[in-house]
Amino acid sequence: MGSDAVHLAWLAFAWAAYGAVHSLLAAAGFKARVAALAPRWVPAYRLAYNLVALVALLPVLVLLARHPGPWLWRWQGVWAWLMNGLALLAAGLLIFGPGTYDLAEFLGLRQLRERRPGIGDQEPLRISALHRHVRHPWYALSLVLLWTRDMSTALLVSALAITAYFVVGSWLEERKMLARFGPAYGQYMARVPGLVPRPWRRLSREEARQLEGS
Repeated sequence: MGSDAVHLAWLAFAWAAYGAVHSLLAAAGFKARVAALAPRWVPAYRLAYNLVALVALLPVLVLLARHPGPWLWRWQGVWAWLMNGLALLAAGLLIFGPGTYDLAEFLGLRQLRERRPGIGDQEPLRISALHRHVRHPWYALSLVLLWTRDMSTALLVSALAITAYFVVGSWLEERKMLARFGPAYGQYMARVPGLVPRPWRRLSREEARQLEGS
């Protein structure tokens, strides 16, 4: 096996390990275990989870930067304009789009500030304009950013690994959402696609409000 193949194998392993750790820390059973063993630290769990995820990502990024491998494709001409335009649109929607994510809640700052005793999410079911078209808009928009970039061998391995994690992660997340919200979320899943929007599968604003109130 050549050195390039070895580097790619290590990179794939690093992404798999990162995804496994990230999923384990997000699992309800693991969080319940932490709450039972260290209840005083429960309000800081979400913030600690995000910090661990950030630190654990650094070795993967180092591997990616040190051994990028040869380019497989680089967008040129009209294709470059198209891909960069899609990436800018996705980035704009990620930053300024009508999402329902509370940044303080997402980062864990609110839980720490309020000394919240529960380790699970507390937000009610909300269906924003983006969520009326796709159930996981942040994942979907991140995939647009990912796959509109020039691609080397290492970047391709990373893109495939991240895509696989988003697919598996969205499935795991929806198991928790079904447990929390029951039939209302099941109806939402039946009406709205997960990662790839389809014009014929969407909710009107009124239908979204009805599901939120279920």
